[in-house]
Amino acid sequence: MNADQFLRAAAQRLALGDSAGAWRECEAALLADPDCWPAHQMMASMALPGPYYMQVLAAVHARLKPRTYLEIGVASGKTIALAGSQTRAVGVDPEPKIRLPLGSNVQIIKATSDEFFAHDVAALFGQSRIELAFIDGMHHVEVALRDFAAVEHLADPRATILLHDCYPLDRRTAERVRSTVFWSGDCWRLILALKKYRPDLAINTIATAPTGLAVVRNLDPRSRVLSERLDEIVAEFLALDYAVLGYDKPGMLNLFPNDAAQINALLSGP
Repeated sequence: MNADQFLRAAAQRLALGDSAGAWRECEAALLADPDCWPAHQMMASMALPGPYYMQVLAAVHARLKPRTYLEIGVASGKTIALAGSQTRAVGVDPEPKIRLPLGSNVQIIKATSDEFFAHDVAALFGQSRIELAFIDGMHHVEVALRDFAAVEHLADPRATILLHDCYPLDRRTAERVRSTVFWSGDCWRLILALKKYRPDLAINTIATAPTGLAVVRNLDPRSRVLSERLDEIVAEFLALDYAVLGYDKPGMLNLFPNDAAQINALLSGP
């Protein structure tokens, strides 16, 4: 059988309520074609059911109505387009490929995040602090950690920072070197690093497909722990193998229900 045949069998099993059987058929499809995107997508939807991350992100915008929003890694622009007209939104990407019209409240800056943060970011927001940020740039822990530290320094203490790709599907799609179209990289290491070195942060990873959406609150813009110890922290967590997640990946990565009421309550907290 080829990948398409296994995939059809998976869909049939899923329709019958046999998720375990559907998962096995998806695994068989990936053995036949290691880059079978639909198989990865189906597995992600089974592992992380409920609204897709774009819907969750839209709901966060609607709930918080931030005056200022920073997005790192805008790609086609579909996520930054979720910012409301009342939000001053700035997107950063070294190679943006905007494919839809954006409002006059949105500014796209062509740069790497390191280049971006080397300039006067506060001036872009009229000297206001960042109230909401979405980090979805390079899928490597050292870059995501640098981005997080830089954003926190510019954020309001009551702000929310969202981190994409923090709940990997499996070992292969969580590797640093990309070998599949479906790929989250090693951003999962960032959650573990923040939990150890910044226990004051409130960290919850919403169980939304395809690879989770972490919500980080209780920020401290004065903290310099991450920026001053960045190389040490990165070296420590790069040494961890994926197997460290063991049988408690949800607990290790602070998995949070993909439920609108519970997410609203999470965002309404101090």
